Amino acid sequence: MKADKIYDLLEKELVVALGCTEPVAIALASATAKQYISSPVTSISVRASGNVIKNALSVGIPGMNYTGIDFTAALGVIAGDPAKKLQVLEGVTKKDEDESIAFVREGLVSVSTADGPEKLYIEVELKSQTEEAVVVISGDHTNVSYVSCNGKVLVDEKQPDKTSTSTKKPFPELKIEDLYSFISTVPLNRLELVKRSVELNRAICEEGLSNEYGLKVGKTLYDQTKKGILSDDLATYSMALSAAGSDARMAGSTMPVMANSGSGNQGIAVTMPVVAAAEKLGVTEEKMLRAVTLSHLLSIYMKSKFGRLSALCGVTVAGASASAAITYLLDDDLGKMKAAIQNTLGNVSGMVCDGAKAGCAMKVATCSSAAVQSALLASNSLCIPSTNGFIEEDVEQTIENFCRLGHETSATTDSVLLDMMVNKQRKV
Repeated sequence: MKADKIYDLLEKELVVALGCTEPVAIALASATAKQYISSPVTSISVRASGNVIKNALSVGIPGMNYTGIDFTAALGVIAGDPAKKLQVLEGVTKKDEDESIAFVREGLVSVSTADGPEKLYIEVELKSQTEEAVVVISGDHTNVSYVSCNGKVLVDEKQPDKTSTSTKKPFPELKIEDLYSFISTVPLNRLELVKRSVELNRAICEEGLSNEYGLKVGKTLYDQTKKGILSDDLATYSMALSAAGSDARMAGSTMPVMANSGSGNQGIAVTMPVVAAAEKLGVTEEKMLRAVTLSHLLSIYMKSKFGRLSALCGVTVAGASASAAITYLLDDDLGKMKAAIQNTLGNVSGMVCDGAKAGCAMKVATCSSAAVQSALLASNSLCIPSTNGFIEEDVEQTIENFCRLGHETSATTDSVLLDMMVNKQRKV
């Protein structure tokens, strides 16, 4: 029964995504609302939570030169296909971009911050001369929790008689031991989704290594190894490969990724350091796939407690997950895998999330390096002791403490960060 529940988690949380998931979710909401408007749209109103706004302010949109929440919402109305979910902007053209820009420049799109406790909340209202539609996405990047058309409520999660697209279920009672047992025994033919995550995420990482995207963090590190300035070792290769994917994705690459828990960067950061380590260590494809599965599952497990969006960077969770998986490759010992998680969380736990942007590639590189460092220490039976900081003897309690740190500091930290980001945008 636990194996089936764990496999269900993989199927639910590993989703192909094109572009950063927050602006994509805004486009999905506006494209969904457009389905209910038959006449030309005359205005778009977007209300979103602070966490969504900070991740959608300046990140690249796949294949587009322009960025911004207003532009993304307009693009969703003009060219989005809601049936494609997180690939809603697949196939958008230069003509679509030009039409969206014109719509924004006419002052037909407004953006504001939504009040309320929900960290992932997007409300889009479309109006025409004779019609109006409201769509809310909340809790999950594809969860349409509310729809109304011309004042009639069609979908409302809070009313059981109204249909919603929610797939939320209580997270199963699991421990790290259960995840380890699963990856140790699951038949390989049930890991095709994980294999697909490796293929997709590797492709965009290689794209980032080969071409100039964003800050070129991954490409720069990789090029320095070829010049002999940096060593071509496990840590540097993990950093370069992973960061290159983030470089490409944050700059608006049109290549999809396999997201983990609603985050494409997290999807990259849980897979590619492990794949890089597997290559350097020369392990079998089977062991690599089992290790990547462990990394995915640990990240899903921790994010279920941490939350999809937070004031703290989610790649820290990915780093801790990848570290345990790299330890599995180095030394198949559950105690040492737990130590790797302790080491990583004790290292990078304070990294804040100041929105999705080119600089995220540096955070991916940092957490990939920390993952390797923590795994090497753990494989040598070295672990941050429970006398240090928020680290507990029991790794499960350490995770709880880490998540509490995110939850209880998020409101203030997010408010300050968003104020800095929005005011800076106004000065430009």
